[in-house]
Amino acid sequence: MKPEAEKLSRPSVPELDALLGQALPVLDDGFVRLVDYMGNDQSIVQAARVSYGDGTKKVSQDRGLIRYLLRHRHTTPFEMCEIKLHVRVPMDAWRQWIRHRTASVNEVSSRYSIVSDSAQTTGPGQWRMQSSDNKQGSSGFFDEETGAAFTASERDVQAMARKVYEEKVELGVAREQARKDLPLCTYTEAYWKINLHNLLHFLALRMDPHAQKEIRDFATTIGERIVSRWVPLTWEAFLDYRMGATSLTRIEGEILAALGAGSTADAVAVAEQAGWLVADGQGGWKRNREREECEGKLAGFHITAPWLDR
Repeated sequence: MKPEAEKLSRPSVPELDALLGQALPVLDDGFVRLVDYMGNDQSIVQAARVSYGDGTKKVSQDRGLIRYLLRHRHTTPFEMCEIKLHVRVPMDAWRQWIRHRTASVNEVSSRYSIVSDSAQTTGPGQWRMQSSDNKQGSSGFFDEETGAAFTASERDVQAMARKVYEEKVELGVAREQARKDLPLCTYTEAYWKINLHNLLHFLALRMDPHAQKEIRDFATTIGERIVSRWVPLTWEAFLDYRMGATSLTRIEGEILAALGAGSTADAVAVAEQAGWLVADGQGGWKRNREREECEGKLAGFHITAPWLDR
């Protein structure tokens, strides 16, 4: 007689259940709301061991396994957990968000529904300057007086765009066409369902300091307010091995090995062979982003790149 399969119960996380349906505010009128979730840390452990039931009873063993899986990029067990969120986000940030094609998405239809009259606004002290060395980033802020003028003009543009939109809709213009003049600061809403593996990749990119602040605020809320409660062991490993880690390329590894052996000449030779040290004719080196990234990593270990002393 075949043994009966063990009856299983749905994994639950009380700390996360307390957040169900609660809108966590982001920016001036955005939010992230937890709709549902599947699995927990132990679901990852069970999937890795291809077992049913509770498996090991020791949290320390579960923690060690999860850290091993994440450290060695064994991704499938993390796909056993899923989460569904309801988000309200400005359209410009949503454009970046939707580029992550590993989620199931259903966005509010502006062909069917009247578009929300809410738009993200920018305070006088929140206007960022274009970065001089990053074509898609920002650096520093305008002074409050200059920012106040930007805020005033922003308010005028938003009011005019909304007025034009509402007038067209009232006169019977098709919603799908009337919407085209609305600015990217307009809020949209969507349901977003994604597994944990792909969610961690999203968070690694969008919580990064180089990400645009607006989407970084959403990612940080998801990570620190939701994921940290949902899968605390995985979150700890994620912070240790993804967010707080430093990866080395082959070239960087060879440079560190040469420095560790006490040979700055060999370290410089590696950089030269990589094409990093091309003279700019002014006593320095032509800009090389890969070299600059290496210099930043070395500085993090309190090591000065040997070619900087030449």
